[in-house]
Amino acid sequence: MAGNIIEIKNLTKYYGKSRGVIDISFDIKEGEIFGFIGPNGAGKSTTIRTLLNLIHPTSGECTIFGLDTRKYPAKIAEEVGYIPSEIFYYDNMRVKELLKYSASFYKKDSKKRMHELVELMELDVNKRIRDLSLGNKKKVGIVQGLMHEPRLIILDEPTSGLDPLMQQRFFDLIKEENAKGSTVLFSSHILNEVQKLSHRVGIVKDGYLIKLEDMNTLREKTYKRVMIESSTPIDQSYFQINGTKNFELDGDKLSFLYSGDINLLTERISKLSIRDLLIDDPDLEDIFMHYYEREA
Repeated sequence: MAGNIIEIKNLTKYYGKSRGVIDISFDIKEGEIFGFIGPNGAGKSTTIRTLLNLIHPTSGECTIFGLDTRKYPAKIAEEVGYIPSEIFYYDNMRVKELLKYSASFYKKDSKKRMHELVELMELDVNKRIRDLSLGNKKKVGIVQGLMHEPRLIILDEPTSGLDPLMQQRFFDLIKEENAKGSTVLFSSHILNEVQKLSHRVGIVKDGYLIKLEDMNTLREKTYKRVMIESSTPIDQSYFQINGTKNFELDGDKLSFLYSGDINLLTERISKLSIRDLLIDDPDLEDIFMHYYEREA
């Protein structure tokens, strides 16, 4: 059984009197892609920056590779690739100079992998940092964060600034790194991004971790989308049973969300003259809103 690459225990961070995160605990197993989701300001970046020892916790403990992150930051950094939400570099440096400088921090020879990533990201290494667009700066961050083939990849809103084609290329890259053995912590408020990648997700709200679950279990526990098209007019009240919400009726077409006993629902449907029926699993946005509404 795979061990834990990350362990966070009772992590709390205040900025003066302002809340960062409060009593957050979770772990991430080796080889896992863990999605960390919540709106802007929920506490995602605070958790990640504290985990990486970029800021110090008010209380609580964090370990990476079984090592205390405050005692062994340099040793941990050798095997971690971090792509932050905002990229800042020395403006006068050329991209190739920056990447060469970054590669010098690692004991392993990263030149071959660096060149592969530069080609994949279609990055002009002869340009100066100050002349790069936001998207191209993010590409530099991706190459810098992955060229040493880290055991742990930490991504904080990693696709901001990338065009859709490059976003998909980035997702494929992360899947490949994971298939080779890298563990991934992926933070985003764009739920579709997390759904494409994650094995398990943590949902954070107002600094608290409100749900921790694998994707398949979340889908099973959350509202399903039901769409019915009948040969005769549908009485909406017929489906107002425990677990239904968000009804939309358009003539002979009815759609709603359902989280109750599926046998009870199908029993009711079987008594109608149905032309078309669709019972679909929720997407991550449905799941996210389900837990946010419930915890409000």
